[in-house]
Order: sequence, then structure tokens, then C-alpha cells
Amino acid sequence: MERSRVLLVDAAPGALLGRELERLLGHGLAVTLNLRRVADRAGARADWGGRGGRVDFTDFDPFDEAALLAETVRDGLGHHAVKSRAGVRLRAAFLAGATRPGLSHPLRVIGRAGAGTDHVELAAAARHGVTVTHTPGSNAAAVAEFALAQLLALTRGLRSYDEAAHRGEWLAATAPPKELSELTLGIVGPGRIGLALAGRASALGMEVQAFSRRPAITSAPSAPDLAPASASGPDPTPASAPGPAPRPNGSLPDLLATSDVVSLHLPLTPETRGLIGRAELTLMRPGAILLNTARGGIVDEQALADALRDPAHPLAAAAVDTFEHEHAAFASPLFGLPNALLTPHVAGMTRTAMATAALRCADHIAALLAGRPEGIPVVTA
Repeated sequence: MERSRVLLVDAAPGALLGRELERLLGHGLAVTLNLRRVADRAGARADWGGRGGRVDFTDFDPFDEAALLAETVRDGLGHHAVKSRAGVRLRAAFLAGATRPGLSHPLRVIGRAGAGTDHVELAAAARHGVTVTHTPGSNAAAVAEFALAQLLALTRGLRSYDEAAHRGEWLAATAPPKELSELTLGIVGPGRIGLALAGRASALGMEVQAFSRRPAITSAPSAPDLAPASASGPDPTPASAPGPAPRPNGSLPDLLATSDVVSLHLPLTPETRGLIGRAELTLMRPGAILLNTARGGIVDEQALADALRDPAHPLAAAAVDTFEHEHAAFASPLFGLPNALLTPHVAGMTRTAMATAALRCADHIAALLAGRPEGIPVVTA
């Protein structure tokens, strides 16, 4: 029987590439590897093309939508599944083209090695019979640690001290900061990542409260919820941070007004787009800090930039890891602001998190293509 075909739009980086390919091949899948984002292209060809041609290769910009569709349906063959990790846009036109009549292998599954699926037009996927899966929880510990690093960097003013020291200046503290035990952390979206951050912040003495769009906040996910989706070998699993559940706050305005640090951990949906705008930023406690490791569209970046430029605004600083426009289209009104700590969507990129996401995604894709959807996380419109 012919093997199902999978296109790796952007593979796991570095040494993780080999583990991802072995996992997919071990499931009996035929793999086409896009080399564009592979650091050692020659090495990949030698290692995986020279051993009896275990892997096919292509090389295209995955953010070029026309090129993405052309490679997915090349020679009229098509691929049964595509896998991505960097939020490559999979819009209605791509979904229609990748499932069009006449293809030998029309698209059936989209796999995301990560938690979010806002890059996929889910309604179009459903119309064309394409199942969308992802790996919720795979990067919870990594993103929680990163948000904590953002919090510490801004509350202790590490950037200004570092920049002054590199200029040969001895910068004295003019206004000693509060310790973490004196601060309240407000978490907007107490899911896996939010609860992981809550546990770590509580362990450091912070008071933690959370606003949820859903009715109940309980505790961090149990170990089975974060376990690998396949028994084909042990995968690294993010460690949980057990601790008291954050105090529920049923009102977003109240949480904003009573938190010294606000950290966002929500998916980007029509309901959450623009959730934090000018009105919400004005509600924040004087001297407050905003952290965004979720999705750029949740925050109005222009409103955030205007607030950070205004010395009379209650918001003192922000750390932003996700933007409305990323990768080749990266642009933001936050550029150049000294009280904006900007990073290029790297919060979840630890070795453990990326390995967990890549291997779990491979297992999900294989299970769905084999008609075994039980226990596989699937996202619908």
C-alpha cells in the first residue's frame, strides 16, 4: 500500500531535525523536507537523501503563499498532510488548491508543532475536509519561564543597567524597586501556560490572580494531559509547577486595575483580537508592566506604543514577544521605545519544548492519517 505523504513546511531546528524525521519515517510516512529553514542543507541531503533516498527534498519560502501551494501540489501529486511550526499562513485559497479534484494525494491533515492554530483558516479547513491538529501544553514550561524572565528584567531594570555598564557608566539605583513578594501578578488566560507561570510566580512570593473567559480556574493540568501522544519512545515533557491556583478575578477591568504586572496567555480568536486597547491600558495600575507572550493581535500595538511614550500614562513598561506582523513582514510602532522589551517570538523555543512539539505533532499526524483520531487534539472553527 502506498505511504501517506507529508510535507515538512518548516522542520525542527538543528539536531532535532533528525529526531523528527525518524519519528515520521517510523510511522511509515513518506516525507518531503523543505530545506529553506534548515541550517545545514548539504548535511541534510547527505544524511537523508543518500540512504536509499529516505526523504525527498524541496526548497521554497514557506511564507510565499503561491510557492507554498505550488510545492504542496507539485506534479499533481499533492500531500496528505503538511506540518509547520512557525505560523505559516494556511488560508482558504491554499486549502482549496491543496484539496482540489485530480490530485493523487489531496490534503487531509494540517499539523502544528505548537499550541496556536490562528494561522489556519479553520472554517475553510472544515469545508474542505482537512483536520487541524496541534500540540497544546508542549511549550507551557518554556513560555512560563520566559514570561518570568521578562517580568524580572523589567521590574529590576536590567536593560538600563546593562546598557550603562557597556558604556562604562556606573548607574546607581535612584528608585529602589519593589521585591516580587510586594507585587501582584495578573494572568489573563489561566490555561496551561498561565497556570505554569502562576505556580512559578507563587513560589517566588508573588500574589497571583487570574481572569478567565471560561467559568472555572482549578489547577495546573495533570501529567497525563501533557504526556506524549505515542508510546513509540520517551519524549521530554515540560515539568509542571505545582502550587496554589491563582485567585480568580471575574472582571478583566478589575484585574488590570489591581495588578502590578499583567501577563497575557490567550489564543488569538475573533473574540480576543484587540482585547487590550487604549481603554484597557488606561485602567492599569500606575507603574504597571504588561507582558505578551501570547499573540500580537491581542494587543493594539499602536495604543501600546502611545501609552509607553506618554510619561503620564499608568503603564510603565511592556515586554512583547509576539507581534501583529512577524517574520519577513516584521514591523511595529514599538520599535525604538526604551521601555519596550522586544523579542522575536522565541518564548517557547527551548530544546525540550521544541522536541516535545515536533515529536508529538508527528504522532498526531500519523494517527489521523491512519484513521485513529482517539485522543488527538483537533481544532475546529
